[in-house]
Amino acid sequence: MVRVQLPYHLRNLASVGSEVELEVAAPVTIERVLDALEASYPMLRGTIREHASKQRRAYLRYFACQEDVSFAPADDPLPAAVAEGREPLIVMGAIAGG
Repeated sequence: MVRVQLPYHLRNLASVGSEVELEVAAPVTIERVLDALEASYPMLRGTIREHASKQRRAYLRYFACQEDVSFAPADDPLPAAVAEGREPLIVMGAIAGG
């Protein structure tokens, strides 16, 4: 099981706690995790990534094992600790402003 932590506004939208567990087939990638997340919680479609292009939304970031993986290719395998459920994939809202 892969663990995913969601920001507050997406937790409210999906009516879940701070973390969800998903069954994701190997190899575990950001794309496959988000596909599983959107399949389990259809109300999140289009909130984390664009509908058509599947590109990450501008003010969201992904973290795996304390490393920003937001700009890594979506089909790159995630670290083993995330794939095995020992560490979560964190979806975090970015902060902008000055």
